[in-house]
Amino acid sequence: MKLKYYLKDKLFEITCFFISIVMILLILFAFKINYQVIISIISISIITYLSLLLFDYFKKERFYTDLLANIETLDKSYLVLETLNKPEFYEGELLVSAVYEINKSMNENINMIETHLKDFKEYIEMWIHEVKIPLATLTLISNNQQCDKKIKRELKRLEDCVEQVLYYARSENAEKDYLIKETDLSKTIKNIGLKNMDNLIENKINYIVENINIKVLTDSKWLEFILGQIINNSIKYKRKIKNSYIKISVKEDDDKTTLIVEDNGIGIKKSDLKQVFDKSFTGENGRNVNKSTGMGLYIAKNMCEKLGHKIEIESVYNEYTKVYITFAKNKYYDVLK
Repeated sequence: MKLKYYLKDKLFEITCFFISIVMILLILFAFKINYQVIISIISISIITYLSLLLFDYFKKERFYTDLLANIETLDKSYLVLETLNKPEFYEGELLVSAVYEINKSMNENINMIETHLKDFKEYIEMWIHEVKIPLATLTLISNNQQCDKKIKRELKRLEDCVEQVLYYARSENAEKDYLIKETDLSKTIKNIGLKNMDNLIENKINYIVENINIKVLTDSKWLEFILGQIINNSIKYKRKIKNSYIKISVKEDDDKTTLIVEDNGIGIKKSDLKQVFDKSFTGENGRNVNKSTGMGLYIAKNMCEKLGHKIEIESVYNEYTKVYITFAKNKYYDVLK
């Protein structure tokens, strides 16, 4: 709280005071009061008024300075009232009372919204599990009968979309849903290959696996979903060339293990690389492929961060794309192990 702004706010009051001083002077002169008495009266009046003004300023300045400083310091600014002493002036009491009521109303609304969101999330998860049953039945029927390839492809797309919605709904509170333990990468990668076998065959993509008999500490279910999003993107953005491939390999160092997923698809333009993990970002490739939502890599990145893994992308347009998932070897994981 700066003095010049305080005085500016008090400008009308100060003006009225000095007008009253002038009027008192005129009255005193009219009654021919002794000059020394006049000077004494005026001096006492001005000194008293200025003292009261400064006292009021410093009292308010201390309160508002603490208020602003605490707001800047706190991560959750709405808790600022808990850090303040009771104000010594009526305006401050009114402000504190008003802010308290605002906070109370805000908390009530937030609790109501959180309850609605929780109910909606639980409904979505329940609905997804219900939908998965007929989906699995339809998939089984299509595999047992000679169904049109388009039907199988659309069923797979529908299954992938439902799964993506489920994992997105869970990702907000993922820490309650994952369990980090020793996981065999070869088993996870084999499961992904089996799930996408029809798509790989239909698109004539070689699924190459190298040096993956390694165990890492992660959540197998979430890792399978993350890798599934990457594989789906590789299939979706393949080039119309012979010998298309998706190659999965592992590089192991003393302090980390890196899983590498490489394809020779259409790649990603340099201008889009920095945004591929942004929510709903599709880039130029996404605009050319109607199936793109821009959510897969966003969820994958979000989950990698929660699991303590690092995910990066390297790509050259019309040549290749490489995705690196790094599993750190540290004491945190040793404890969980």
